[in-house]
Amino acid sequence: MSATITPVDASAADTAPAPSSRLRRYARPGAALLSGLLLYLSFPPRPLWWLALPAFALLGWSLRGRRLRAGFGLGYLAGLGFLLPLLVWTGEEVGPGPWIALAAVEALFIALAGLGIAAVSRLPWWPFFAAGVWILAEAARARVPFGGFPWGKIAFGQADGVFLPLAAVGGTPVLGFAVALCGFGLYEACRQIRARRGAGTHTGTPDETAAAPARPDGASDGGVEPAAGARPGRLPRGPLVAAALAVLVPVTGALAALPLVDDSAEDGTATVAAVQGNVPRLGLDFNAQRRAVLDNHVARTRELAADVKAGRAPQPDFVLWPENSSDIDPYANADAAEVIDGAVRAIGVPTVIGAVVAPETGKLRNTLIEWEPDRGPVATYDKRHVQPFGEYIPMRPLVRLFNSNVDRVSRDFGAGTKIGVFDLAGTKVGLATCYEAAFDWAVRDTVTHGAQLISVPSNNATFGRSEMTYQQLAMSRVRAVEHSRSVVVPVTSGVSAVIRPDGEIVAETKMFTPDVLVEKVPLRSSLTPATRMGTLPEALLAALAAVGLGWSALRAVRARGTRVP
Repeated sequence: MSATITPVDASAADTAPAPSSRLRRYARPGAALLSGLLLYLSFPPRPLWWLALPAFALLGWSLRGRRLRAGFGLGYLAGLGFLLPLLVWTGEEVGPGPWIALAAVEALFIALAGLGIAAVSRLPWWPFFAAGVWILAEAARARVPFGGFPWGKIAFGQADGVFLPLAAVGGTPVLGFAVALCGFGLYEACRQIRARRGAGTHTGTPDETAAAPARPDGASDGGVEPAAGARPGRLPRGPLVAAALAVLVPVTGALAALPLVDDSAEDGTATVAAVQGNVPRLGLDFNAQRRAVLDNHVARTRELAADVKAGRAPQPDFVLWPENSSDIDPYANADAAEVIDGAVRAIGVPTVIGAVVAPETGKLRNTLIEWEPDRGPVATYDKRHVQPFGEYIPMRPLVRLFNSNVDRVSRDFGAGTKIGVFDLAGTKVGLATCYEAAFDWAVRDTVTHGAQLISVPSNNATFGRSEMTYQQLAMSRVRAVEHSRSVVVPVTSGVSAVIRPDGEIVAETKMFTPDVLVEKVPLRSSLTPATRMGTLPEALLAALAAVGLGWSALRAVRARGTRVP
């Protein structure tokens, strides 16, 4: 019996991808995905704000030198890694479809940021341009579609971080820029140091260096490009200086901004009470128990009045109820108006009621009502930025094809137009209802119109025990520092909190428990640079990104024009 010898195809063996090659192929996509996951982990309720720095360093490594198409794809992976876990609460009661759809759409903005970062990554001082591109993408995401969705701005994960004072300098854009810049700068610094160590130990000739094979995809391998005319083994110092400044400028800026973080009582103090009445059950159907929710807040307010009378609690100057604390329209329902009026008379001070107002025709209104003990309702504020797919349904017939829950919102809410500032017993209180706290303009407007204190009445019962309420609370902490104002957050089901102008939480409740917070807070009227400048810092950072993108495009055109056929 003769043996048959099968010839080996040497060419096939030579072209088969080695395991190390396969690993290298997936390294950058894996790093992009991991960078997004680290960004998510840097957000509350975890106090791991510093994870944002290695997240941006990893993102910089995965994007630097990539082609635009690869940058888009890698950016999209980072966006999914970040937003899918961050926004999981949006599917708490309506299933995974809306959650996945929202994360997939919002991740497109991070994909565009990835494309832009890849484009500017070969420029001198690229970490500065890359951080500007990130803020440009955040600015776009905060405006479109349907008025924008700024949830997940990098600044909102920094309430416990060392960069927080920068919120008082230029608001959330400057704070987010500093974090991204420092992360990109850390990567670039490591890259430069590694390259210099390699240059110091390299023993090959210039000809050997020039003969090194090029990457088949035309991308950079992460090395440092030597400047024209540089001597072999010597690398220019400019890129290392740029990397060092990218790290040092944000840190130094945050330290320099510390004097802006001031919780002194410029205009005296006010004693404020925040009522958390709780809801009868979790989920969307809590609205079916509207009278129970109202009665809960009435009961807590009457208990507070009894405690004040007995000397167990200080007398508040005013009381704040949450959003949706009365989903029964007190203008149309005499019984609801009577129990509210009784509770306000019992406590004896102005009280802000969160109500759903249902006119005979037209859209519903998410309204805050100033209710005086002897005069009843005297002023109102209608929420100006109503939540798409929550308070109104855009493109209802189309959306219904994908999710029947849209018909739970049987009547759309309409947006108000007037800025909300109530004069409560001599204290000017700015109002930003729930979702509005995510929007720079919605909070800033109240301060520029005289607010000495900010209230963010909210209703998070729909989202159960998810991380959503902690993410939103962090926004209010950032807003406190940004505008140097105390912020009071009354929530139907928690977490309610009282925050000082330096971002410190001085009192908070537990979730899904009835409670009342009574605290003395400082009142302030001075304006921070962030409040004074408004959108200017964001515009300047967007201009920085535009300069970088334009410069990159010009270099690409010139390179094509000088290419030898």
